[in-house]
Order: sequence, then structure tokens, then C-alpha cells
Amino acid sequence: MRAIVQDIYGSAEVLRLDEIEAPEPGAGEVLVRVRAAGVDRGVWHLMTGEPLVARLALGLRRPRHRVPGMDVAGVVEKLGAGVTGFAVGDEVFGVGKGTYAEFAVVPAKKLVLKPGALSFEQAAAAPISGLTALHAVRDVGRVQRGQSVLVIGAAGGVGTYAVQIAKAFGAVVTGVCSTAKLDLVRSLGADHVVDYTRDDVVELGKRYDVVIDIAGNRRLRQLRRVLAPKGTLVIVGGEEGGRLLGGIERNLWAALWSPFIGQRIRAFVSRERREDIEVLAQMLAAGTITPVVETTFPLADAAGAIRHLEGGHARGKVVVTL
Repeated sequence: MRAIVQDIYGSAEVLRLDEIEAPEPGAGEVLVRVRAAGVDRGVWHLMTGEPLVARLALGLRRPRHRVPGMDVAGVVEKLGAGVTGFAVGDEVFGVGKGTYAEFAVVPAKKLVLKPGALSFEQAAAAPISGLTALHAVRDVGRVQRGQSVLVIGAAGGVGTYAVQIAKAFGAVVTGVCSTAKLDLVRSLGADHVVDYTRDDVVELGKRYDVVIDIAGNRRLRQLRRVLAPKGTLVIVGGEEGGRLLGGIERNLWAALWSPFIGQRIRAFVSRERREDIEVLAQMLAAGTITPVVETTFPLADAAGAIRHLEGGHARGKVVVTL
């Protein structure tokens, strides 16, 4: 089968299209014929091996998994032993490994049926970013009806979902983004928008019940200035901390500070659970949330898709198609 592979860490140039053997599903796994696969920061981290501390999990000298990609949407090709609830030919989406390929093995516990009205491209844009946003809003931020919520990085892959999910929970949402993306964030339901190229949200004097920081480029003491005295700061992104830790130090500071102040400061790792992917599927089917797919790239140009994401100007999600 055709697949994108990498044998070393590095920039997008380390990715190449190759012919490799198709995988076989094991017990509890499903073989999916891939129709589309999402692009997210996790793929970039796998490609570069940064922050360096992440190599403890990714592989010290080279990637443990040669084929990148996690988001997947496609058609069930084969079922592994013990798998129920799916049939060959079902259209599905979820989270796997090695999804930048014609076929990918996906754990059945991380796969759900695709809503019929949803395209494969839209479905592939939902799992990783949608789950991160759901956990940030529902589980960590504990957003309630009537609360004020600030989403920093509102026009990106996670941010577009965070705005919509917070609105679905009844919050009054303010989104922070650049000038070119203001209309997009408004269209997602944001009650207010802040153009960070013209105004510094920290200096505007407004405080919020929940702040969801996806951009990851502000110090915690700055973010606390826009947080209500008993508010919750949810740290999603952390991309400005250098090659070694890559912003993870903000998570460490959050754990140290939070017990001694009135404000809640929380960092988290999103979990890929089938029940939560089902929640996303239900919200997608109902139109409560809509994936924002800015552009697509063919499998052969997966490197171009990652370069586009790396540039930091993507509106919503970038998707690789087959």
C-alpha cells in the first residue's frame, strides 16, 4: 500500500511517499481503508521529535511508528478477532496510528460510525481536536450556562471546536484571533471577538469565569489577570518553551501554583475514549458543532499539509485525503 513514512526526526523533508506492506488487524482492532486523515500539532511533534522530552514516548533516536497520522475517517475493510458493532463497508471515524496511508489499523474502542451527512474530510477533522476541546470545556473547565468563557486561539483546530462546544453549554464566549479570522470565529457563535493584532486581551480589563488557552504563548501570570478570582484557567497549548520542554514547564508551574491560590489552573492530557467520540458524533450529526476544514492536501503532499499547519495561519483544520 502507499503510505507516508519517516525514518528520522526532522522537518517536513523527512517525510516521503513509499510502498509498504498493509497492516493486519489484531484482536479488538479494525482495518480501515483510509479516505481522509486530519493534521494536528501531535503529528508535527511526532515528525520533529520535539520537545525532546517527548522522545521518551515517541522513540529516543527515531520514531517508534514510521507512519504518521492519528485522525482517521474511512471504510471498514476487515475486522479483528472479538470486534462487534461494526461490519465490513461501514463508514467510520476515530483515532488510530499510522493513518497517513491507504490502510490503517484502529482500535475498535477508538472508532465510531460516521454520521451520514458528514463528509470523510469533515469527519477526519473531528477526533483529536474535537476531543481536546470537549475535555477542555466540559471536564477541565466545567463550563456552565451563563458563564463567561475566553478562548485564546479561537480560529485553530481545537479553538473552533472549543468556541462551539462552550456555546452549546450555554456560555457567553469571547474568541481571540487575528484580523483575517474574526468573521470565522463570529460565525461559530462567539458573542465577542478580540483581534490580538490590535488589542491585548490582558489589557482590556475584562475577567472571565473560564479561560481556555490554546495559543500557548502567554505566561501564567498574564493569563491570571483575565481570570475571575475563583475562575478556571485551562492550559491546552504550550508551544513556546524551547526544544527541551516545549512549553511543558507551564504545566509544571500550574500544578505548583494551583493549590495555593483561589483560581484553578489546570493542564491536562486529552484521552481518546470511544464514549467521548460518540458524544462528538452526536453533536456533529445534530449540527451542534461543525468541522472547519480550511484546505485539503493529497496523501503524496502530506509534507505540504504539515508545512501549512506549521506556518500558524490555518483556519480550523487541514486534512490529508486519499
